[in-house]
Amino acid sequence: QVQFVESGGGSVQPGGSLRLSCAAAGVTLDDYAIGWFRQAPGKEREGVSCFSASDGSTNYGDSVKGRFTISRDKAKTTMYLQMNSLKPEDTAVYYCAANLMRRRCAGYILHEYSYWGQGTQVTVSS
Repeated sequence: QVQFVESGGGSVQPGGSLRLSCAAAGVTLDDYAIGWFRQAPGKEREGVSCFSASDGSTNYGDSVKGRFTISRDKAKTTMYLQMNSLKPEDTAVYYCAANLMRRRCAGYILHEYSYWGQGTQVTVSS
């Protein structure tokens, strides 16, 4: 059974940092592009970052470029999202998911992603 479990969320002040984790069970992270997404109350789920299994390349949404870093552990069982210089507009539930159609990131088309976890809440507030 495939399962993704996100953790590491919490409440921080603006300018603070958090490191999110996405632990995968029942699947090898090297088989798929892995994306981080977020959803704020009343808003659509949006892509934040993606890691290509094909070559290890990464990409980021415009709103997080230069502040967030996606990575994968050497065992290829856990993805991370290092979030620095957090802003109130980063407040959302963060999810990870696997793109079953691609090993290389190509946008954030939601229906291409599966194995969504339960999410982890990130709140940025003073």
